[in-house]
Amino acid sequence: MKKLAIVTTHPIQYNAPVFRMLQERNVITIKVFYTWGEKVLENKYDPGFKRVIDWDIPLLDGYDYVMVNNKSKEPGTHHYKGIINPQLCDEIEIWEPDALLILGWSYQSHFKCLRHFKKNKKVFFWGDSNLLDQSNNPLKKFIRKIFLTWVYSYVDVAFYVGKANKDYYLEYGIKKENMVFVPHAIENVRFSTEMKTNFRENLKIDKSKILFLFAGKFEVKKDPLFLLNAFREINNSDTEILFVGNGPLEIEMKKMVLNFPEDLRKNIHFLDFQNQSLMPDVYKCCDVFVLPSKGPGETWGLAINEAMASSKPVLVSNKCGAAMDLVQDGINGYVFESGQMNSLIEKMKIFINQREKLMAYGKQSHEIISEWSFQKICLAIESAVIN
Repeated sequence: MKKLAIVTTHPIQYNAPVFRMLQERNVITIKVFYTWGEKVLENKYDPGFKRVIDWDIPLLDGYDYVMVNNKSKEPGTHHYKGIINPQLCDEIEIWEPDALLILGWSYQSHFKCLRHFKKNKKVFFWGDSNLLDQSNNPLKKFIRKIFLTWVYSYVDVAFYVGKANKDYYLEYGIKKENMVFVPHAIENVRFSTEMKTNFRENLKIDKSKILFLFAGKFEVKKDPLFLLNAFREINNSDTEILFVGNGPLEIEMKKMVLNFPEDLRKNIHFLDFQNQSLMPDVYKCCDVFVLPSKGPGETWGLAINEAMASSKPVLVSNKCGAAMDLVQDGINGYVFESGQMNSLIEKMKIFINQREKLMAYGKQSHEIISEWSFQKICLAIESAVIN
């Protein structure tokens, strides 16, 4: 049986189920090398949410892994020297894999791994970067192209998650024949289950009103402030909005709402971060999910997958990598121009004026996202390793 070594920084809720499924399928043998080290299990503070996050779904069960010793003086994924594992290549060599799958190159150890194993192992790379935030400065674009073309010259096969990601790899020198489609996916079944907690009822939101939802980090790149301003401009008494999460913009958002007229203020709701087991119910309480991201750095937007698996219409900005793959205008939702208030308001009003179509939009979302599954990820990885 072929052996695949997977190099990634730390356990996350989107990858762990894939690793577990690969092991259960038993088509290839995998071992995950976590490069942040043991301390990642102790330090659960998430700077994006500005709080300690203890995920309530298992992230280390059901597959073989090792926590590689990290010698960085400042461990973390926020800088190149946050991941320094002097023994990583040796530990992988001892396990004797047939191929490597590396997630993320912009850490000292990961890039060293790319260069080291290019000589004698098949090297796969899995990322979700795109060109949506590319600089307009010609010199910066030129330097970036030279540098990234060199980086990706050490990759044998790139796993692309969607069209925008594929365009990114093509730009930096990876040929089409050296790419494999590995769809960005979430646990569709878990987000399709029946609702257990009725957040809408708890918040006393009238069922006759249209509820827009933002769920994620309250941070600049996701631009929840922009959505809040759009809701204020619309000022429709038949609509309400719910912001679920925490983050750097939270205080500013709540202060802004305090200055709104009382009739508008009562239609705006905030909920703290909700753990993964509750997120399916969060999506089910809304009528329309909105992700107004402006970037930089909004590579995909997996909350879009989650909302679609929950059978909800979606309204997303064109800065989300998922937009061109998952959102079909007038079918399961709409894409608006990032930073263009009139564009966002126009699309929100379409939903408001077509309430009778929301269920049909949601049904289409569910059908579309059913094709983006963990099973397809596993099949793509297994086929790439075996062949």
